[in-house]
Amino acid sequence: MKAVKRAALAVLAVALPFMAAGLDFGSALKEAAGKAGVKASDAQAIEQAAQAVAKSAEDITPEQEYYLGRAVAAKLLSGRKSYENQAAAKYINLLGRALSNCCERPETFGGYHFLILDSDEINAFAAPGGLILVTRGLLRCASSEEAVAAILAHEIGHVARQHGLKAIKKDRLTKAVIGVGTAAAQVLGPEELKEQTATFKDSVGDITSTLVNSGYSRDLELEADKAALENLRALGYDPAALADMLRVMQKKLKPGGLDFAKTHPDPKVRISAIEKQLKGKAPPQAKPEAAAARQARFKAALGSI
Repeated sequence: MKAVKRAALAVLAVALPFMAAGLDFGSALKEAAGKAGVKASDAQAIEQAAQAVAKSAEDITPEQEYYLGRAVAAKLLSGRKSYENQAAAKYINLLGRALSNCCERPETFGGYHFLILDSDEINAFAAPGGLILVTRGLLRCASSEEAVAAILAHEIGHVARQHGLKAIKKDRLTKAVIGVGTAAAQVLGPEELKEQTATFKDSVGDITSTLVNSGYSRDLELEADKAALENLRALGYDPAALADMLRVMQKKLKPGGLDFAKTHPDPKVRISAIEKQLKGKAPPQAKPEAAAARQARFKAALGSI
């Protein structure tokens, strides 16, 4: 019996890499079970629990993305207040929607919407579907319209690349993997499982902590930066404004604070990546009258933010 139970664990170990990759591992699982001598009924119990993994790879519809985003935004607002300033709200929505029209995904089910949070915290949040929340603290780091555009373009990049959905799918995948572990426990028995599967349990913990987090991963942040640079250039803004904003934020961030520093990679890393991407590329040159108009709009809307 012990040999059979150990074989069942071996089967699960074979299945795990397929699960992590989001692949269909049904055939491989059955084949491994046969070679390991696991009863068909036991292997089937594990396989049935693992079908949730395939479910995690299903595409979320634009409408579902919109309602998920609304739920995320509502949760964020449950502990925060919006900044009640119509001029400021109108300004960031006009600027944000102009930027979104130039991004790689200009249309979402509910469109792009921007809200200012009445908080000194230096942060911003991009919910699925196009709901973007920016704090007053972050906007105070901006000294020009180009700087505000850089903030919004980065958050638009998260939405356009569907980073929020990727995070949700990771959470669903983690729950599916835990479900498989539960099925294995039922097959193997609680006492021997405790002794033999400590490593597997640690692996589940690693997957949970790595894939499910409070902020986007470093790679996704850099990807959003890259999308922002393209977006800014398309609308005639200097992409270097994003690196300039990060330098200002870096000076104002407090180590260990519950803001941008907690959920984003070190600004130095992002600035370095941005500078490499901009090397050798001349920035768009705005006409003097256009530059003056931008600054006038910025001061009128956000001068007292």
